[in-house]
Amino acid sequence: MVSPSDRASELPVIIQGGMGIGVSNWRLARAVSREGMLGVVSGTAVNSLLARRLQQGDHDGELRRALAACPLDAAARRVLARYWVEGGLPAHAPYRSTPMYAVDAPRDLIELTIVASFVEVYLAKEGHAGAVGINLLEKIQLPTLPTLYGAMLAGVDYVLMGAGIPRAIPGVLDTFAAGGRAVLNIDLGKDTTVEHPPVQVALDPSGLLGRAAGRLRRPRFLAVVSSAAVATMLARKASGRVDGFIVEGASAGGHNAPPRGGAVNDRGEPHYGPRDEVDLSAFRSLGRPFWLAGSFSSPEQLSRAQAQGARGVQLGTAFAFCEESGLDAEFKRTVLGLSAAHTAEVFTDPRASPTGMPFKVISVPGTLSDATIYETRTRRCDLGYLRQPYRRADGSVGYRCPGEPLDDYVRKGGQVADTGGRKCLCNGLMGAVGLGQRLDEGAVEPAIITAGAEVVRLRDFCRDGAESYRAADVLRFMGVGAAGMPGTPCMKSV
Repeated sequence: MVSPSDRASELPVIIQGGMGIGVSNWRLARAVSREGMLGVVSGTAVNSLLARRLQQGDHDGELRRALAACPLDAAARRVLARYWVEGGLPAHAPYRSTPMYAVDAPRDLIELTIVASFVEVYLAKEGHAGAVGINLLEKIQLPTLPTLYGAMLAGVDYVLMGAGIPRAIPGVLDTFAAGGRAVLNIDLGKDTTVEHPPVQVALDPSGLLGRAAGRLRRPRFLAVVSSAAVATMLARKASGRVDGFIVEGASAGGHNAPPRGGAVNDRGEPHYGPRDEVDLSAFRSLGRPFWLAGSFSSPEQLSRAQAQGARGVQLGTAFAFCEESGLDAEFKRTVLGLSAAHTAEVFTDPRASPTGMPFKVISVPGTLSDATIYETRTRRCDLGYLRQPYRRADGSVGYRCPGEPLDDYVRKGGQVADTGGRKCLCNGLMGAVGLGQRLDEGAVEPAIITAGAEVVRLRDFCRDGAESYRAADVLRFMGVGAAGMPGTPCMKSV
């Protein structure tokens, strides 16, 4: 377990958003934490990320070095033996798949997830005394316990969670910190009935370690919310202490909270009006630190947030396209060029996400934002993170996703109307970080790129004459970090 430092215990001014799948990787989080702000790794699909990275060869040996440090040494060795390919897979060879999560997930999948989460946090924490966080989504429940435990084994300092109401997570952190067995109720959506007991998953660290689990440091828990009502409820009724809040607005990238009222604008996007504005006075009255997220990537916006009582801000899009992020380099170059030319177009798609939540998609040639590519893609579900558990007629639990093959979804009781426009975010986001599954005849699963409204300002973070920027340049521009000086806007076009 990594011991906390005085620097890590300080509340950050800037939180780097936890963007999945793999955009907020350990390299990005380390770069931000090294500057004294909160670097955050994404916990989404960490098991598949590690498996595919190992199959690429792990040429610099960083992953194998972290695996060697994992307290679950036997499990780490099994992961290495199963997935590492010396020299990497041939260019068109498909990746070996990992099992899809279910309530009765096999031990090797749980071990892989714990180990993968440990590796991500362990590498992010190397070489500095700053704090590191991990971001998870409430909508993706089945891998939550092993992901959290692996992160805590590596000494994670913060856990951030949104895309739902994470009431149970603070208590899980308390339980793991005490070395105990944690239990999580699984949401079955509309299929929850009183006729059957709750569906639960559990994780007992002692059963994995082969000995009594020791105590771990309990990380701070920050809930990502979009309303004061949810924050108030969590502050009063969560299973343990909520240490602060990230207040995310509708201009942030990735998933957004649905607007009240259900109206749409003339582009078919959800319309956010006065009813969706956040009451910051209610946050101030809770007496806990909060950060604002969504279009706060300038020193002036940071000052405005702090004047309203916020500790600071969370930035996602600004870091998503920097050199250290996990996003594929070609996509970074393309989006930086679109931003510089003032042609970057972001659409808040009410149908893209299988979760039913609005999801921001940036139009990038060759990705699922292209209608032709979307229509010609063969539907498949081989990662399954966004599958929704449901109760079958016989009482057993099934899994379905409106982005899966249509016949499969309907056979499981799904409605055809739910499938229109749905995109496979699991495969698309894996493709965005250069890890898309290799298909027949050299084809690769198409990517999907998400970004917030601030994508139009990316060139602000470049130093004069540069065609790319680093995480430290974002912090310099914001007037924080080790340099503590605003950066010079880049005037040269890509």
